Amino acid sequence: MSTFHVTLGAAAATLAAALVTTPVLADDMSDYVAMFEPLPHIPPIPEGATQSPERIELGRMLFFEPRISASGVISCATCHNPALGWTDRIPRGTGHEGQIGDRNTPTVLNSGFLEAQFWDGREDDLEGQALGPIQASIEMNMTLDQAISRLNEFEVYQEAFAEAFPGDNDPVTPRNVALAIAAFERTLNTPNSPFDRFLMGDRDALDDQQQEGMRLFVDNGCIACHSGPILSDSQFHRFELPGSTDEGRFLVTGDDVDRFAFRTPTLRNVALTYPYFNNGSVDNLKDAVNLMGQQMLGHEFEADELESIVAFLDSLTGEMPHIEVPVLP
Repeated sequence: MSTFHVTLGAAAATLAAALVTTPVLADDMSDYVAMFEPLPHIPPIPEGATQSPERIELGRMLFFEPRISASGVISCATCHNPALGWTDRIPRGTGHEGQIGDRNTPTVLNSGFLEAQFWDGREDDLEGQALGPIQASIEMNMTLDQAISRLNEFEVYQEAFAEAFPGDNDPVTPRNVALAIAAFERTLNTPNSPFDRFLMGDRDALDDQQQEGMRLFVDNGCIACHSGPILSDSQFHRFELPGSTDEGRFLVTGDDVDRFAFRTPTLRNVALTYPYFNNGSVDNLKDAVNLMGQQMLGHEFEADELESIVAFLDSLTGEMPHIEVPVLP
């Protein structure tokens, strides 16, 4: 960088350092890099879904609030545990009175980038997703009227809703609960993984094995479904696990083409969000990749190929959001 002829302050010096040319990628990886996108820090914000600090803070409280469940002990964070990759690391979620759910708990990390929510895509956005678990008898088992009544028992919540939704005369509503939880969830993003840094020009962010895994990921067609910044096309693909009777998206649409079809899961932070697949039947990443190769690609990976692809998938672990568990009223 050429010499500046002005005196740089501390902030300007920091900026100048950031502008130093990053390493150039090897020619043999340039075509592969062009097929991917780094993860932005913030997902798209739907119209009307304001990301105000007040809404995000209220959403954080509601996400950890167990008293909007019938038992008073289950919250969103019960199944989406920050310490466990914002999932629960058990095959299928455990809900009201110990009931076992039908499906594995997806992570909420980067979920604002998805174009369909839940394994079967029965909701389009985070606002729709937010209210489902509260009402589900197998999960939190509380009606929305009961949840609103319980929140209104606390002056702290009345004030928090009024601050988050200043234009509403009666702000403690199911719609605003959904908007607040969704606003919080849109902050749970994991940018700046080694993979992202590699895409942005840091030649040393991925080692040779991870780069080989990236090549194999593309050359074998994994990228056909695991594409875009979140490495999911948010589409539905037929995938039958041994012994599973779950008919997937067919239960939503009734269309035979959707029988046994499930939404493509994000591969972001996949090393942390085991066990895998809609029923959580595979507990390690190598076996998951092997099964996907067999069923979706018609390909048997060699042992060294599996090792390289898993190493590449490890590079998709980004910077975790730093969230303090709130002190609730």
